Amino acid sequence: MEAFLTYVLSGLALAGSFALVGSGLVVVYRVTHVLNFAQGMLAVFGAMISYSLLGGILPHGIAELVAVLCCAVIGVIIGVAAIGKRGTPPMVSLLITLGLGMIATAVVTGVWGQSPVSPPGLTGTVDILGVSLATQRILVFVVALITFALLSLFFARTDIGKALTAAASNPRAARLVGINTRAMGLVAFAIAGALGGLAGVLIAPTTAVSVSSDLPLILSGFAAAIFGGLRSPWLTFLGAVILGVVGQLIAAYGNGSYQTPVALLMMLIIMIVRAGTMNPEEAK
Repeated sequence: MEAFLTYVLSGLALAGSFALVGSGLVVVYRVTHVLNFAQGMLAVFGAMISYSLLGGILPHGIAELVAVLCCAVIGVIIGVAAIGKRGTPPMVSLLITLGLGMIATAVVTGVWGQSPVSPPGLTGTVDILGVSLATQRILVFVVALITFALLSLFFARTDIGKALTAAASNPRAARLVGINTRAMGLVAFAIAGALGGLAGVLIAPTTAVSVSSDLPLILSGFAAAIFGGLRSPWLTFLGAVILGVVGQLIAAYGNGSYQTPVALLMMLIIMIVRAGTMNPEEAK
């Protein structure tokens, strides 16, 4: 029983990173209707940048914050390329993000190589229900929860958040009242960049990140986002929890190499179920 609880609680730490990656996809899709397939590489950039900065350049806290801000800037650059030109079809924008993700892979390989990196994180352990877990793993889940709560407040209470919500709900009406929907799209990409960077910064100390970590991160984040219908951040969080816990149990009692196929399978099942229950208006 103790081993089972260990795997479940460890899965929650993974869930935090999946939720942050997935929420970045949701934020961008809600505002722009574009799937940002470079989102996984933003998490890789966050891990790599924090690893470099913590190598004697900056102290903890500042290094991680700078890494997240750098990823927000990278997110804006991706946004400019994907939606900067008026009238770019969402499918073309999707292909642009996919191409930029490949370029980012080459950049990471050229700068940091292909070896996994694991920057230092919080040390020590915490006892939960008789199970001893690394403090860093607890931090991942707690920070993800706090981030989602802050995002909810941001969208509900701030002018920019309300403008983003308006642009997501009815772009035409938003433009009529003076909201620059393209600018809101770039803000969405910046938020997504910060969320992806935060995921990489948090998960890297416990799970070494390399350039090849992009695929499992984007697939797991996308599966969680699909669970939320690419609309609901909190349902995305729930999907990430399910995916993280199930993935850890499969790795523990089966084979760790099955985690990525499980994410794909869950994503396909959710898409099929949602397509079957979607009404004609939603399907348009």
